[in-house]
This record gives sequence, C-alpha cells and structure tokens, in this order.
Amino acid sequence: MSESANPRDGGVITTDIVLVGAGIMSATLGALIHRLQPDWSISVFERLDAAAAESSDPWNNAGTGHSALCELNYTPQTADGDVDITKALHINEQFQVSRQFWANSVEAGVLRRPEEFINPIPHVSFVHGESNIDYLRKRYDKLAGETLFKGMEYITDPVEFTKRLPLMSAGRDFADPVALNWFDGGTDVDFGALTQQLLGYIGHAGTVNFGHAVTNLKKQSDGTWILKVKNLRTKETSTVKAGFVFIGAGGGALHLLQKSGIKEAKGFGGFPVSGAFFRCTNPDLIDDHGAKVYGKAAVGAPPMSVPHLDTRVINGKAGLLFGPYAGWSPKFLKEGKITDLPASIKPGNLLPMMSIAPKEFGLLKYLISELAAGPADRVETLSEFVPRAQGEDWELIVAGQRVQVIRKQGRGGVLEFGTAVIAAEDGSIAGLLGASPGASTAVPAMLDVLQRCFPKHYEAWQPQLSDMIPSLGHKLNDNPRLFEQIWDHTSKVLGLQNTVETTPNERGAHLATPSTV
Repeated sequence: MSESANPRDGGVITTDIVLVGAGIMSATLGALIHRLQPDWSISVFERLDAAAAESSDPWNNAGTGHSALCELNYTPQTADGDVDITKALHINEQFQVSRQFWANSVEAGVLRRPEEFINPIPHVSFVHGESNIDYLRKRYDKLAGETLFKGMEYITDPVEFTKRLPLMSAGRDFADPVALNWFDGGTDVDFGALTQQLLGYIGHAGTVNFGHAVTNLKKQSDGTWILKVKNLRTKETSTVKAGFVFIGAGGGALHLLQKSGIKEAKGFGGFPVSGAFFRCTNPDLIDDHGAKVYGKAAVGAPPMSVPHLDTRVINGKAGLLFGPYAGWSPKFLKEGKITDLPASIKPGNLLPMMSIAPKEFGLLKYLISELAAGPADRVETLSEFVPRAQGEDWELIVAGQRVQVIRKQGRGGVLEFGTAVIAAEDGSIAGLLGASPGASTAVPAMLDVLQRCFPKHYEAWQPQLSDMIPSLGHKLNDNPRLFEQIWDHTSKVLGLQNTVETTPNERGAHLATPSTV
C-alpha cells in the first residue's frame, strides 16, 4: 500500500483494493487479485484481533467442506415423491472449482502444507424409518449415475452399518431400519487455517490490519471510495482512498453495504440465527467415529438446522461435533451488538422484513422450541445419532452467527438460505451476504465478483485463471474424463490420494471408466 500522507496528520492513505473483513471470502478474493494483478496494492481491515475469528473459524461450523455429497437439504423431495438433485450438482461443481484453486495455489507456493487445512473424510447421509429409507434410495438412484457422485454407496445392512459407524451402532435397535449414502471421497476443510495462509500471501501486496473497523464509506465523483477506518486499540481514525472495495465482513456486510448508498443494496435485509454445538470431550468416542454424517432436518425446521455428527481435523487433531442447536440473537456477528438487527431496518427494507414473519411461521416455531430446550433435550436429540450418548461426554459451545438474506420480492420479501453477491453497477464496490454453503464455494463466488467488477480485466485474466482452474467454463459432471484427470491431480497435490486408493474393490470403483470428453 502506498501512503500519500501520514494519517495522523489528517492525510489520506491510498490503496488500489480494500478488503473489509479477514475471513475466507476476503482472503480468497485478495489471493486471486494478487496472483492476477501483482502490481495492485491491497489493504485488509479486520475489526477483531485475529483472522477468520467469526464464521470462518472451524469451531463456528464452517469446516465441513460442503460439496452436497451428504447434505440432504440439497436434494429435496418434490411434491410427487421424486428427488431433485439440481442444487446438489451445482454445489458440487462449485466445490470442485475451489478444490482446483487450492491445489494450484499449493503448486504455486501460495499455500503450504495442505494437511493443515484439508483432510480426507467420508461424507455420509443417514436416515431411519421406512419412508426416509425410500427417499434415500431414490436419492442414491439419482446421484450414483452422475459423474461427480460416482462411487457413492447405498447401505442398509446393520452389520455393514456397525462396521463403518461403530459409535452410531452401539445400543441401536435395528428394528427401526436404517440406511446410508456413503461417499469415501469427502473432505474436512479447516477454513480458519486456509484463511490464515491466504492472508499471509496477501500481505506481500500491502497490509493486513487487525483491530481496525471500517466505520463509514462514501463514493467520490471520480468513482473511488473514501473510507473512515478506526483503530480500535488507539481510537485513532484514518482516511483511506481505494479504487475498489469488497465487503466480506460476514454478518457485518449488510450495514456497510447500506452505508455505501448503492442502489443494488436497497431492499435487502437480514435475519440473524445463532446456534450451538455439542463438542465431544471423550477421546474414546472421538476415536470411534471417522465420518461426517448428516441426517434430515426436523419437519418445519430450516435447512441450516440439518443435524450432523461431524469429525473435524483442527490443528492436526481429530475432534467431534454434533448439532446444530438453533438459538436466536439480534446480533449479526458472534462478536456483534444487540442493536445490529434494529439498526439494519431501513425504509427500503421495512416491508420485505415485516412480510417474512407470516411466511416463515414454521421457522419461528422451530426457533421457539429450540430456545425452550434444556440439556436433557439436547442429549435426547444427540441420541438419534449416538444411542448411548451421555451428557458428561459433551460440552456445549456457541457457534458463529448466520444472517440469512431477506430479498425484496414485489411489495414483500423472501428469506433465502444461501449466499448472494451484491455489486454496484460500475463495479467499484461489492459485498457478500448470506451463509451456507458459503466458505466451500468461496472461489466461484469470488470469481463472480471479479467478472462483475472487473469486466475489462477479466477477459485478459482468462488464460491465467484457466491455468489455476482447468475446468473453468466447463461442467465437470458432463466431462467424465476431464473430471477424472482433475480429481486425480488435485488429490495428489492436496494429499488426498487415499480417498480413492484405499477404497476396497468390493465397495465399487470411486470413479467410473472415463468416456470421451
């Protein structure tokens, strides 16, 4: 970052790019820009004292590596009893883009020691009861023939269930039938560690400033932006001039987008949902489970409430989470303020926000019931996955805040469970709203930002982007041979070979025989 004056003397610091927030989104965008345009200066401002301390933190439920292999909310059952796999295919394609970028970044020296942020782990869908088993069979029949899901297994045998999931089998009454969709080629991603490595690389292009909050921003007549940045330690305020601003501040993004005054942000609102998890404290139980097992959300519950018994690898050590248990807080960030929600209500989004309550009565009912639940109720929920669960083996931890997007629709609004990129028409500013699948699709989301905000440069960047992401512009699901080549290469670079090589022959080949692209 070039300094035109000392900010303490009332001067202005100039930089090409400002990234607000030190989470996975800003880190991904900054790394992409620095690789594509190394002569541009980049400044990151994070109000907390550490990177990835909000939703990108692995204990805040951002470490699953969402690729639709096991998440049943991405394969909903339709009114006629069929299963819609459209969203699952789309999300898996997006995750493959992220995976390619990470592998290429390892080869380029941008990232180091991939085992610090990505590890192989089976992804598993779990149901019980005849009607749910019928659904899971239909899901398997739809997905198993798709290129991206080749190698998926359908398991109903209690003996095989016990062999693979001993913790979930112990004490289970198999008179209530069970079924699994099992995929050996899943991963666990520590987005906190990944973010830290990417920010280290971005530091070569400028500065990463912790304990600094962007308090205001205003567009200038020449198309640049003036930002007011407060040092939360010294209480001093600096003025920063930037050619482009990206707001990747998680739940804090909505407030800044509103302050920017861009018309594209008008009408957007946010509905905060907090959560908690059980974290296992018994090493024997952790050792007995090695998979990410996702179930079905309760009737009327929102998609983000899908229960899962989730193996995590954090700082080289395996851990085990179960949840989520939903809660509610008006804060937009885990370290936010109780005034976040009321402060976000503006004339332009008042009607959309007010219209949500009648439409989302099921969500409100679910949240109320979750808030009324006590420790015994939480253990009972856990016992669906771990029949012999004991409360003393688990501790309750608070997860990160999620702010679901409320988008204007007609005179009212609609609540969206996903991510949304908001960009000004002139491309001078952009921001990201929403939650899951979020971090796992950070690379395609940030490619969208680059394409929308730097259209002239994007064409020139295409050859380099294609080197980073060989499938760019193609659907891997439609190109079995290309997928196999990319999968094998990224598995080798990221140290994930055993997701293919250790799969027993009797379980079926992980990849189908390639056909001509």
